[in-house]
Amino acid sequence: MRNLVITLAALCSLDAAASSGWTDYAQVIELVPTIHHRFKVNIAVKQNESDCKQEQWFYQDYDTAGSHEMFITLLEAVSSDSKVRVYVTGRCNIDGYSEISSVGIRP
Repeated sequence: MRNLVITLAALCSLDAAASSGWTDYAQVIELVPTIHHRFKVNIAVKQNESDCKQEQWFYQDYDTAGSHEMFITLLEAVSSDSKVRVYVTGRCNIDGYSEISSVGIRP
């Protein structure tokens, strides 16, 4: 029974380990604000250092320092058709999206 509880706890963990680093610059395909305390963003990257299941999907929680600035930067990229890159932290959520901690934008 104890082993079952430990196994279930491991399977229900919200985060899994991956690698960290910058993606390449690419277009934002979709920016999704949610009621679930985070935003999600789909970016057409070809290079993603994380080993998360969804290579082009990223997320950040609204209560994380700097998340508002990251969201505004991504929104600016959508409205100006600029390319962005994101820094993946090495954490994957249960949906296989990569957590981000920084956003870079260029024309």
